[in-house]
Parts: sequence; structure tokens; C-alpha cells
Amino acid sequence: MPTRWLAALILLTPSAVLAAETSKRTWNFDGETTGQIAKGFTNEVGSWSVVEIGQGKALAQAAKNANPVFNIALVRDASAKDVDISVEMKAVAGETDQGGGIVWRAKDAKNYYLARYNPLEDNYRLYRVVGGKRTLLQNADIAHSDGVHALRVTMNGDRIECYYDGKKYLDQKDATFTEPGRIGLWTKADAQSQFDNLTLVGK
Repeated sequence: MPTRWLAALILLTPSAVLAAETSKRTWNFDGETTGQIAKGFTNEVGSWSVVEIGQGKALAQAAKNANPVFNIALVRDASAKDVDISVEMKAVAGETDQGGGIVWRAKDAKNYYLARYNPLEDNYRLYRVVGGKRTLLQNADIAHSDGVHALRVTMNGDRIECYYDGKKYLDQKDATFTEPGRIGLWTKADAQSQFDNLTLVGK
């Protein structure tokens, strides 16, 4: 093999390996059965089921739980460490709490990272949850508006960046959870919300 070809192969190999290790998955729920939890998801806490939304479907949380309760649905077989996760969320109802967010690097329903938006409080917050107890890592105040909004989280190593409707609001480092974990969706207390087009790019 000519030397210049060998050099080119050596330069391309790391990228090729990275591409092979990185995967992309999307859940849009349109093919799911209404009234049931979506296939591949576990209803950890709350009442999660697929609902009709216009011409499509979404995964919704309908329970009206007490204030301390965190409602969580996790993806059964999606485990990743470094992630780029996005979802479309619509806050439907809730007197104590509203909205919701994304969970990642979850060991179980009580240990994970969380980025959530609450329309009642007009804020977007990043938390770590250990043993079911939240610790606030960073906060951004964002005035709420009705309709569907896009949440996105990236985490590489110990750096977390969180976006709301395409704009980055949170940027924080934390090393509480360093191993690959499951991803999922989250609301609190009586927050009834709908989620659609959950996408994971991870490795």
C-alpha cells in the first residue's frame, strides 16, 4: 500500500470508529397504541400513555400526584454516556406544577440528571437527583408562552449544556454520574404534559 494511502487511512480511522460507536434513535409515537405506555418505555412513576394530538400522537403524563412526587418514564434499552437529547414538550395542565423535561444517565427512577422547564415558575433548571432528592445545579429565567416548545440537552464528559427553543441557557459541569445510563421523560406532582419526537444521539 502506498505510504500516502496508509497515512490517509490512519487519519480517517478515529472518525470512522467514532461514527460506529455513535447511534441515533427517535421516538415519535405515531405507530403506538393509544391509551398504553409506548413500546420500549417503562412507567416508573405517574401515569404515562400515548394520546392523540391532531394528526399524530404523543406520550403524555396524566397523573395528579402530590407535590414531592417525580413522575418518570424511562426508555428500556437506550443507555448512553455522552448524549445529545431533544424533545418537543407541551404543558397541558397542572396547578401545583407544570411542564417537565428530560432525564439522562439514569441509574434508576431515583438517580439521574434532569433538565426541566416550568411555565408556572418561568424557569428552566438543571438538577442532579440522588436517592430521589434534587440538587439545583443551574437556573435560567424564561418567560413562558403557550404551545409546543423544544428542549435539548447535550452532555460530553462532565459538561452539560441545555437549550430551550434552540437557544442555550444553561452550561454547567458536574461529575455525579459518570457511567452510561438510561434516558427518559419527567414531570412533577400534577404536571400533565405531552412529549413528542424524542431523539437521542449517544454513545
